[in-house]
Amino acid sequence: MTNDPNGENVENEKPAVTLPAVVEKIVKPFNPSEPEKAQIAIQGADHLYKEIRVENTLKNAAGEKVRLKPGAEVEVTIEAPAEAVEKKTS
Repeated sequence: MTNDPNGENVENEKPAVTLPAVVEKIVKPFNPSEPEKAQIAIQGADHLYKEIRVENTLKNAAGEKVRLKPGAEVEVTIEAPAEAVEKKTS
């Protein structure tokens, strides 16, 4: 077991990166039975690939459903299991 400087176990942590992002707009569905989407622009991503659309439904600490607002500053985290990554040589 390996500990970080704060004494926490890091052996089972997944490699991850968290990037700042902004909700650009809310996309209403053509079909009312489909969920609305939040279009999110990820800072630091290549220009043509910086936008993602995800269902605009989150849960708050009380377990209630909430939605993102246009202009909201958010974070996008990408994490992978240890066996899905390799050491970068340079």
